[in-house]
Amino acid sequence: MAGGLRIAVLYEPSDNTGPPEIASERIRHRERRRPGRGRRWRGPERRQKIDREHVADALRANGYEAFLYELRDESSLLGLAKSNADLILNMVEAYAGDDSREPHVAAFLDLLELRYTGAGPQALFLAQDKPLAKKIFDFHGIRTPRFASSYRGKLDHVDDLEFPLIVKPASEDGSVGIDAGAVVRGLRELMERVSMIQEKFDCPALIEEFIEGREIYVGVMGNDKPVALPVVELDLSKLPEEMPKIAGREVKWDKGTGAYEVTRAMAAKDLEGELAGRLQEVALQVYSALNLRDYGRVDMRLTRDGRIYVIEANPNP
Repeated sequence: MAGGLRIAVLYEPSDNTGPPEIASERIRHRERRRPGRGRRWRGPERRQKIDREHVADALRANGYEAFLYELRDESSLLGLAKSNADLILNMVEAYAGDDSREPHVAAFLDLLELRYTGAGPQALFLAQDKPLAKKIFDFHGIRTPRFASSYRGKLDHVDDLEFPLIVKPASEDGSVGIDAGAVVRGLRELMERVSMIQEKFDCPALIEEFIEGREIYVGVMGNDKPVALPVVELDLSKLPEEMPKIAGREVKWDKGTGAYEVTRAMAAKDLEGELAGRLQEVALQVYSALNLRDYGRVDMRLTRDGRIYVIEANPNP
């Protein structure tokens, strides 16, 4: 038995708006935000009720005093400070419907000197800002697709890019803003897609060279001596021929569609020689470069000739 250790399973509401009293604050928050940082409003619900209940049930089965705690508004923040939890299992990816505040929740827990699971505020911020994370990958010699970012006519970090390209919001996750139209093959398509991203999400557009290859995920756990988990592949081979082979919205969230039904995650097969070990080693390098802790996942592309490209890191998979 675990001696009655109290663990709060912290999660955000499943609605996209938050309570009415928060709405005006979200607007003020947006107005004072640095131009181009954008809002990261939640896409499809990523933390389902069954997930957190399974977590709480598993903790109770192992002798812990686990309870669910919904982080909805200011009063719930104050209540958390008085909850007497010995540990916070942090499943929060947004506050008041705004994903850009995910690091703020971790910072709040730090200020209260509460113990919690997962990445700290700095790592959460770095993982959110995809262009910045890619610059860090470059610095550490970690291969990532060549890229540029654009906001309101201003280009940043412009590599000499070649079509096809993939265009997505620079500060979203969960495949928000990524669908079959994200892969562009000409200048006109590129300009239209960049404009759409900026208008819809009020954030820079990340423009990357599109890497044809296998969609690979590697989880990592631990701190002083982190361990890479077995390699997982999202099999996109059965997608309709006219669709780009990407893990877009249709694949992840549109249940009942052909794209959703024909794709599945599975243990990666046919990894020749030391390839699985190389993928795990790259995941560990990314985990260290972004200062992740406890757990995380690294998303990669593996080309036919064995080149590994890091797409992004997810500190709260």
